[in-house]
Amino acid sequence: MRAIRRFTVRTVLPAELAALGELVHNLRWSWHPETLDLFAEVDPATWERVGHDPVALLGAVEADRLAELARDRRFLRRLADAADDLREYMTAPRWYQTLPDAPAAIGYFSPEYGIAAALPQYSGGLGILAGDHLKAASDLGVPILGVGLLYRHGYFTQSLSPEGWQQEHYPSLDPGGLPLSLLKEADGTPARVAIPLPGDRTLHAQIWVAQVGRVPLLLLDSDVAENDTAARDVTDRLYGGGTDHRLMQELLLGIGGVRALRAYCRITGHPEPEVFHTNEGHAGFLGLERIRELTEHRLSFDEALEAVRAGTVFTTHTPVPAGIDRFPVEMIERQFGGANAWPTVPVERILALGAEPGTPESTGEGALFNMAVMGMRLAQRVNGVSELHGEVSREMFQGLWPGFDLDDIPIGSITNGVHAPTWVAREVMELAGEELPSLIEKAQGWEGVQKLSDEDIWGIRGRLRARLVEGARERLRSSWRARGASSAELGWIDEALSPDVLTIGFARRVPSYKRLTLMLKDADRLKHLLLDPERPVQIVIAGKAHPADEGGKKLIQQIVRFADREDVRHRIVFLPDYDMNLGRLMVQGCDVWMNNPLRPLEACGTSGMKAALNGGLNLSIKDGWWDEWYDGDNGWAVPTADGVEDADRRDELEASALYDLIEREVAARFYDRSGGGYPRRWLEMVKHTFSSLGPKVLAGRMLRDYVVDLYAPAATSARELSKADHVRAREFAAWKLRVSRAWPGVRVEHVETSGIGDTPQLGAAMEVRATVALGELSPDDVSVQAAYGKVGGHDELIKPSYVTLSVDSVGDDGKATYTGVVPLDRTGAFGYTVRVVPAHVLMSSPAEPGLITAPEEPVGMTNGTLR
Repeated sequence: MRAIRRFTVRTVLPAELAALGELVHNLRWSWHPETLDLFAEVDPATWERVGHDPVALLGAVEADRLAELARDRRFLRRLADAADDLREYMTAPRWYQTLPDAPAAIGYFSPEYGIAAALPQYSGGLGILAGDHLKAASDLGVPILGVGLLYRHGYFTQSLSPEGWQQEHYPSLDPGGLPLSLLKEADGTPARVAIPLPGDRTLHAQIWVAQVGRVPLLLLDSDVAENDTAARDVTDRLYGGGTDHRLMQELLLGIGGVRALRAYCRITGHPEPEVFHTNEGHAGFLGLERIRELTEHRLSFDEALEAVRAGTVFTTHTPVPAGIDRFPVEMIERQFGGANAWPTVPVERILALGAEPGTPESTGEGALFNMAVMGMRLAQRVNGVSELHGEVSREMFQGLWPGFDLDDIPIGSITNGVHAPTWVAREVMELAGEELPSLIEKAQGWEGVQKLSDEDIWGIRGRLRARLVEGARERLRSSWRARGASSAELGWIDEALSPDVLTIGFARRVPSYKRLTLMLKDADRLKHLLLDPERPVQIVIAGKAHPADEGGKKLIQQIVRFADREDVRHRIVFLPDYDMNLGRLMVQGCDVWMNNPLRPLEACGTSGMKAALNGGLNLSIKDGWWDEWYDGDNGWAVPTADGVEDADRRDELEASALYDLIEREVAARFYDRSGGGYPRRWLEMVKHTFSSLGPKVLAGRMLRDYVVDLYAPAATSARELSKADHVRAREFAAWKLRVSRAWPGVRVEHVETSGIGDTPQLGAAMEVRATVALGELSPDDVSVQAAYGKVGGHDELIKPSYVTLSVDSVGDDGKATYTGVVPLDRTGAFGYTVRVVPAHVLMSSPAEPGLITAPEEPVGMTNGTLR
């Protein structure tokens, strides 16, 4: 018989061990080795049996053992020291507390979080990045409030069938067995949020709190008695269900998430967020909820929109349109219209926010509501997650700002980073010794890595590789047994992989663009590399395909079938159920981290950063973060066949380049022991990797960038617009409305230049004089700029520079004359034009209103007049 309900009975700790519960329920243990050591001492055998899960440990340890520990003075001293250390960590001022006028709090919304394997609420890179974001915020003292959903079945666990086909399993998770506490009102009842649904239904949710160091993470859970069956299942599993199910998850995350934040701050006294960070479009509805709050406070929709935008940051992680959530418009109409409409938020305005650019109608059959587009329209500050991804995003979303060049599109970039204490092996951390706080918290002193001895680095790398081999064999044996093999058939696993062989890692989600099977393009060539008698290579592979992605599952099966071959199975393995524990084992133990996506479809990718911090070298297509930080000496860049349209031909070319690099560069350098027993040239690259990438790839660097470049400016803007009952928001909205209505009357009527003679020369100054019809606007409403620089074959300006022209005179007819000087600062084909854009002190970018006027004909190098 199966239980109809499951729950966890928690251990009652002796009073002397009460601090142990405090340590267990703060997830700081997931990146604090000393606390993990303390847990291991509670009961070493049980600690191993529960997979280093502290909550499971307390549920499994015998009462007699707890009573024994309660009498153990040495253990009690260690426990007291650990508890004191946690309390000091939670309260002492840190980097953020040194900043003037920083936001009182930041709300951070993400559909998934990778905090620890014991809290399986993540599927891949987005969640791991969100988890590292919260951990770095805790370390730096940044007052973030995380918001997400609590999935009762998490993401699936993965096994393989005898034929190598991915199989999914969804374990039931009991919040009582997780490091969570239920948010309760003063009277002890659970705090609730509710969202009206069409058909006179309501979606209710309770709020669980995970304490991630100093950062509270609020997880909404719809499995409550007030809900009908469909509503209870909204938070059943991560990225599960159909379109209706997905929409309800995103409504709960965005709208319910804001309401959960309000409840948490009311109950605990935590400062209300001044800035709201939307991590991808899944949480985009949070902006609508904040507009509703303000319109019920008697602001108009446009006024509320400006107030909300000012304090919102939107981060896109998607380099392809197919990765964006889009819903049929009629679904959004049902949710926000009719009897379910918000009285102060017209459904037409909501539909306009999500209308895709270039679509003539935001309604009608086939129309789609784009969550990323809505997220960008609701945020004054938008960023991608690497420099290259910023470029890709500006091109993807250029339609939101028609008439502007790519470089003007207001989408910046902050390159992702990784939380070193979570991902870096303890041996590597200990090698840093007393310098560790400076290296990690201040990102300083990495040049000192050059002083480390080859012996120390090589010794640690050997131990980490051996640990990976041991762990891989355990997982491989377990996988083969699950596929039906008997123990008698698995003796070969004892010799699978070798702690002395060059080890390449490849682990990630398995969409087609990541090209899991590129390494199989020439299977004979791969076999030759694996079995080379003098310079063998071994490859450890892991990854999950989305349950609905049959193509991804086929790729996994192809890899598994190759790895099952008796002639190579000791040199290449696929390890199922890729999770944080396996990811940590691989990034620490692999000598080389391989990445071969189809460029430029990798937004950032961070697993290679983790490998680099453990002394691994990257072998990667120049995509994502590797495109900007590869310097020729910190790894290898796989050449790409950009422009080759035939997909098979492109794969052949790039696979061949990959094989060549592994054979002629990577393996050759790894096995070159001419330097006294150590691969000196290899270790030089490792040291250079540490010193060149160490300060850059840290999540602390990433979070500082967010605080300085986005959070602090957003808070300043939000405060300005909210002053005196939002008087500035009212003024700004009125100004935008007035300018947009008058903009058709703005035009550049006349441009002339002088001062450069018949033969323009480098260093000369060209005087520009433009006559602009302002219509109903004043000179204070606009900025008139001369754009200049190199021109292409079609007279297009390439990465132009700008000079703002000054008002020279304003006529009674509404025409103004502007003048300025353009420097001829480069040789060759040179061009210029004049453009007019709105100007307001509260705008974050000239492109923000999406209005621009320029001459219809290109302006070349001329001494005459443009008409």
